[in-house]
Amino acid sequence: MSNAPLLNEPLAHTFFAAECFNRAWTLIEKPDRSADEDEAMRALSHASFWHWTQRDDCTVRNLAIAYWQLSRVYALLGRGDDATRYAELCLDHSKDEMPFYLGYAHEALARAAMVAGNHQRMAQHLAKARQFAAQTTDTEERNMLDADLATIA
Repeated sequence: MSNAPLLNEPLAHTFFAAECFNRAWTLIEKPDRSADEDEAMRALSHASFWHWTQRDDCTVRNLAIAYWQLSRVYALLGRGDDATRYAELCLDHSKDEMPFYLGYAHEALARAAMVAGNHQRMAQHLAKARQFAAQTTDTEERNMLDADLATIA
């Protein structure tokens, strides 16, 4: 039997990085997830991240977005410590990015703090996220970030 791969691994990683991200996103947006769907959402987000790390074209921005999604998933699951961990990684990977990405890193930190019950930290990161949203020149991106920020209270 041959040791040759049965599939084109780079194409598979390209496919699954996006496919798992999008499937996780569909579950993120679903308001009435079951426990099984929560677990699928978590697993899909981790799978997306892993497939991104296997791609030769993976950028720091791709990792920042993947960490952001992981933080959002854990916030939705009520796991503040995990949400904070991934939000901090998101911020670390976003430090040289445009205001839109920095705004979302602070959005993730604010949401994680909200879930953890740390209202002071939530308010600090929410204020920073709003500052970066105001600096975002693309109207569609700014509106998307503003809409997500409006869900944190």
